[in-house]
Amino acid sequence: MTDSWAAFGADLHIEPVGTGLRSGLMNALREAVRTGRLTPGTRLPSSRMLAVDLGVARNTVADAYAELVAEGWLTARQGSGTRVAQRADAPGPAVRGAGGRQVRRRPVHNLMPGSPDLSAFPRAEWLKAARRALTAAPDAAFGYDDPQGRSELRNVLADYLARARGVYAGPERIVICSGFVHGLTLMGKVLRRREVRAAAVESYGLDIHRNLLADTGLRTPCLPVDELGARTGKLGGAPGVGAVLLTPAHQFPTGVPLHPDRRAAAVDWARSSGGLILEDDYDGEFRYDRQPVGALQGLDPERVVYMGTASKSLAPGLRLAWMVLPEGLVDEVCDAKGGFDWMSAAPDQLTLAELIASGAYDRHVRAMRLRYRRRRDQLVEALAERAPDFEVSGIAAGLHAVLELPEGTEQSVVQAATWQGLALERLSRFRHQDAAPGRDGLVIGYGTPSESGWAGALDALCRVLPQA
Repeated sequence: MTDSWAAFGADLHIEPVGTGLRSGLMNALREAVRTGRLTPGTRLPSSRMLAVDLGVARNTVADAYAELVAEGWLTARQGSGTRVAQRADAPGPAVRGAGGRQVRRRPVHNLMPGSPDLSAFPRAEWLKAARRALTAAPDAAFGYDDPQGRSELRNVLADYLARARGVYAGPERIVICSGFVHGLTLMGKVLRRREVRAAAVESYGLDIHRNLLADTGLRTPCLPVDELGARTGKLGGAPGVGAVLLTPAHQFPTGVPLHPDRRAAAVDWARSSGGLILEDDYDGEFRYDRQPVGALQGLDPERVVYMGTASKSLAPGLRLAWMVLPEGLVDEVCDAKGGFDWMSAAPDQLTLAELIASGAYDRHVRAMRLRYRRRRDQLVEALAERAPDFEVSGIAAGLHAVLELPEGTEQSVVQAATWQGLALERLSRFRHQDAAPGRDGLVIGYGTPSESGWAGALDALCRVLPQA
């Protein structure tokens, strides 16, 4: 198609469909794009020209164009006019598979938070560690074992966590579990057995964690989160709360560290009330612009349950995590684990122990820290150049950033991204159902793409952001 449209409506049979001129025009343009009659990159006539061709008011066309830009069907840039949006294997409508079953295409680019770069898993080092670990493993390692976990892994974790995260972690306090979710489920069961009625959570966080606690019979009231982290001073006024789940080093998803005064307030509450703090240190190894924020557990090992995982540093598919418990909780957690899931896979525990002991784990973490910092910097630079009106925050650590959006645009940006084959997550997706309405934004998982896919994902993000 050419960029010259003398009779746009007649050539493309663009006729408003349905009730209302604006919605009818939008339906017709969507259908033209969806069926390929308007191909990606095609320049549309100006709103004035199209209004004349169709015999409608210019504002009707301008409003239709603006809404289709917000949805991702069109793009509009200064000096370039309005064009059909470029898209890489856009998901579009679901297609029919065998037996008429709907099959939705997978996104081409993925910036969803919560995952590391899986292509960077250290396969060669893992294989070497597995070979050494299995060669040296006693026969008993392949039988039914202690629900607390292999002593080889607990011993090296105690040293590593003390050195890298400031955790008071004797091996006798550590329990190995099959991922963070497993550990949180066990803690929910223990809290209910202790007749705790409620566990407070942050007003922004993962609903799966809230739901797990609720499934054990706990209420989950929320603590407001602001630029200083969770407002832990409110714990004293929360009736029935006997525990609180926090992400103090790097609040998920807002990215702020818990202010020292609020860390102290949380510990003071736990001491005075007999409550427990469940510390989720999900990405504690990845710090870029400041000294690492030590684990909250170091302030009071008898009132804080430290929970760490290999899901971000290595891969979530390993299903390896650990809890460092107050001394009096170890037997209770092991009892709960015995009834829920007797043990975590011994060969993987032994391999991780060897990986840490050999220094390969530290080397991998340092290499990934450099990679993710480079991506973080490229994200900030690209936004500064191509979308300078958008503020990015929560970038001092971790594998994700928060991108502020104009009020009311969050849903339309995500829809536009979906159309162009880009998976994004809304900030509001993580807001507690009882929390006050908050800002519009995106949670950008810059750790998720492979190294080869990162540039394309970043470009796709910049294309879908609304123009100022």
